[in-house]
Amino acid sequence: MNTSATDRGAVLLSIARNAIAAELGRGGKVRDDGRDLPWLREPGACFVTLTQRGELRGCIGTLEAQRALLDEVKANARAAAFSDPRFAPLGAAELESTAIEISLLSVPEPMRFASEADALAQLRPGIDGVIFQYGNFRSTFLPQVWEQLPDAAAFMAHLKRKCALPADFWASEVQLQRYTVTKFSEKDPLSESASPGAMQR
Repeated sequence: MNTSATDRGAVLLSIARNAIAAELGRGGKVRDDGRDLPWLREPGACFVTLTQRGELRGCIGTLEAQRALLDEVKANARAAAFSDPRFAPLGAAELESTAIEISLLSVPEPMRFASEADALAQLRPGIDGVIFQYGNFRSTFLPQVWEQLPDAAAFMAHLKRKCALPADFWASEVQLQRYTVTKFSEKDPLSESASPGAMQR
């Protein structure tokens, strides 16, 4: 039986929330297998983002599919809640005021370009997630970051800063990949209009 995107989103968000709740000892029925939903057993890559009042509270994910989507979502939800080094572990009292967003990633595609200007001209604001790599330096921004950085040059500058390189850095060895996401979000229980602090994702 086919499952609509909306239904899949509801399932994935429930899995993520229940995985965090179980870690906090709050109970909740966590789906432990995908026998009744085969697509959960398929490999998948995702990011799980937590927000409170529209502000980032944790974000962890993977760029390439290495495990079943079910395991990916549960692991990244727990990691976003308890292992993001930028934040203290989520407390039980915070769970109800925390909104969850899941971004399912497409397979990253290498970009070909002759210069930074050429690369910037190819980017699609609001659509492309970007992976920047230079040697051991690597960073990524989800497409949601375009909401805060709609200019391609500023987007790239912040992406370089994220991996501890100067904003104006460029070299012929720079590699770029781009991907798209399918996003599922809970309504923020404490905010009607605030948008997540996406630049830190």
